[in-house]
Amino acid sequence: MQVIGGRAFVSVNKALVTQASSAIPFISLYIVLLMKVMKEKNIHEGCIEQITRLFRDRLYNNRPLSTVPVDEAGRIRVDDYEMRPDVQKEVGGMWTAVTTANANQFGGVDSYNKEFLRLFGFGLNGVDYNADLEIDIKIDQC
Repeated sequence: MQVIGGRAFVSVNKALVTQASSAIPFISLYIVLLMKVMKEKNIHEGCIEQITRLFRDRLYNNRPLSTVPVDEAGRIRVDDYEMRPDVQKEVGGMWTAVTTANANQFGGVDSYNKEFLRLFGFGLNGVDYNADLEIDIKIDQC
């Protein structure tokens, strides 16, 4: 084995719309409220934007790996925008006020649904979902 001076990291990411998160009870509601607050504060990030920031600002920024900013447990935190006290205070306030009857009034449901559909390739700009497709296509083996 050759020593190359590498290092492994664990990152803590913000709550995002994913297949996994959508299956966890109440996480979808939390994400709806979080998206609303973060969009209002102009700090919302989707999956790609957050991982881009992880690499750009934390890992690949012409610093030695020994200076990568980590928390007390050695984790890279890119949930920092989500965990800001002002963000958590607003989400917490809405959390106590939201009900099944008024959830749409909080304004994040449409954004959540759009993100969820994008996971599966739906709702994308420039795609004609009504176009006829040839579904029986022979694929040559490599």
